[in-house]
Amino acid sequence: MNNETKLLFICSRNQWRSPTAEKVYRSKGFNVRSAGTSPNAKKTVSENDIHWSSHVFVMEKKHKQRLLAKFPRSLQYKAIIVLDIPDDYQYMDEELVGILNDVVEHHL
Repeated sequence: MNNETKLLFICSRNQWRSPTAEKVYRSKGFNVRSAGTSPNAKKTVSENDIHWSSHVFVMEKKHKQRLLAKFPRSLQYKAIIVLDIPDDYQYMDEELVGILNDVVEHHL
């Protein structure tokens, strides 16, 4: 694992999916942040988060669209990986953790 790898996980309200991903990948030794696209998110994604990251993961296509609308210049040369994980899980749900492990691993 590379210490230069900086993972940014995005969902809507930064309540369940992206904080779960943050916790899972931090425990694996990655440098990780999570944020949400909603103004009501626990932590709203910022341009600084985008610049900081080496990998941007979003839970749904709508999150990618919101990021591209809000940060077009910052994302010009960054890939945004859509994980296709619906908002059906609570924080640290075992099924969510399993899905994250399956879908994120091959992008690293």
